[in-house]
Amino acid sequence: MKLLRDLIRNVRIEATSGPMHCAISGVQDDSRKVTKGTLFVAVKGVQSDGHAFLSAAIDAGACAIVCEDLPANRPPHVAFVQVKHAAEALGIIAAHWYDNPSKKLSLVGITGTNGKTTTASLLYQLFRALDRKTGLISTVVNCVDKVCSPSTHTTPNALVLQKLLAEMVDAGCRVAFMEVSSHGLVQQRVAGVHFSGAVFTNITHDHLDYHGTFDDYILAKKGLFDALGKDAFALYNADDRHGKTMVAHTKAKIYSYALKTPADYKVKVLESHLHGLLLNIQQKECWMRLIGEFNAYNAAAIFGVADLLGIEESQLLTTLSALQSVGGRFQTLRSTGGIVGVVDYAHTPDALENVLKTLAEFRKNNAARVLTVIGCGGDRDRAKRPLMAQIAANLSDVVILTSDNPRSEDPAAILAEMEAGLDSLQKRKSITLSDRKEAIKLACQRADAGDIVLVAGKGHETYQEIQGIRHPFDDVAVLKETFTLLNC
Repeated sequence: MKLLRDLIRNVRIEATSGPMHCAISGVQDDSRKVTKGTLFVAVKGVQSDGHAFLSAAIDAGACAIVCEDLPANRPPHVAFVQVKHAAEALGIIAAHWYDNPSKKLSLVGITGTNGKTTTASLLYQLFRALDRKTGLISTVVNCVDKVCSPSTHTTPNALVLQKLLAEMVDAGCRVAFMEVSSHGLVQQRVAGVHFSGAVFTNITHDHLDYHGTFDDYILAKKGLFDALGKDAFALYNADDRHGKTMVAHTKAKIYSYALKTPADYKVKVLESHLHGLLLNIQQKECWMRLIGEFNAYNAAAIFGVADLLGIEESQLLTTLSALQSVGGRFQTLRSTGGIVGVVDYAHTPDALENVLKTLAEFRKNNAARVLTVIGCGGDRDRAKRPLMAQIAANLSDVVILTSDNPRSEDPAAILAEMEAGLDSLQKRKSITLSDRKEAIKLACQRADAGDIVLVAGKGHETYQEIQGIRHPFDDVAVLKETFTLLNC
């Protein structure tokens, strides 16, 4: 039990009514989970408005309500707290409910269009390899030290997030790495979270269906750095033209990393192969099992964060060289007949271009072809669909346009929008095949020994979402199965 007055500490309050001295038995933003003594926070969400469920929450036993709009009829036995932003209030209240666990951790938030998952996951892997109890919150999985479970959101709901952080503290974790999405920042899911540091990877075209404009997308990401305290660090990619914008108004200590411009953490690619990278990091050579220039940037960010968290350089370089790539991020397979399969999460124009340019580097001295299987998700940014098709066609020998996660949209309509981006020459090398499994099979059938089959867009996902139903579908498993079936 906690007192209401303690839970609403630091919340921006506009008005109150009712018994403000009440004791709280739990905090909820879902009226269906309210029980006697609960504090209910009415959040105006994307799908529903918590204000529509105030009566249901009170009937279920809520003794206190936090809301943006006070109802006309307020039972005298219920405390009401009016706030300007209920989502922000929920984050602060959730932090207090769980005794502010982020203040007991060195929590590093990682944001950007591409590279968040790889950077966060490899930092978790690195610190675990150094025998440090570590937490991870990512698109793929949430880990409380060595206990991991699949995640449902890149940045969890505020109550789920604070509970996870509390579990990390209880498990003895003293460091944690967290992907921070632009959606999570705008929706105030990280309100009440204390970050010891933040990383900016890059920013390119994505999520404009949600943010509206690219400038608004930048401002959403920038919010993570604007909120940092003076004791935190802000590490940014100096090669990204928006890097300095991200840290322009932060109170944190600013550091940079780069491959092409001067920076606090400088990395140079010495050799790049399909089985790894030879890097020069801070004037010292380091072999890594990661692939491609984009992973050299991830390595630079990882090195910078670990150094800022006090890991000794020689120990850091040794551990970096042993890190394993993240599943579904440039994951390579090889058929018995010599076809190379690559599965990658690339679902933005920039990410797809990076992957295809990396593959082009590997085939400079031979006649290997690249056959790309690519789709675009439904109910997401439609403007990138023709761009994705263009990039695939420009940088591949054969392109098979197929379904990704159509969600509530008609797959044929999505594919038509992708096809609209192709000129007559590009269309000659492209095929449209809605069935993703058949598209992967066709790519393998058309490939010869030495060719590369890239299956892009879904990466680590083990499902395909169609009309609200998630059907089992794993690109890696399907590709392996196809290699075996065709004996190619």
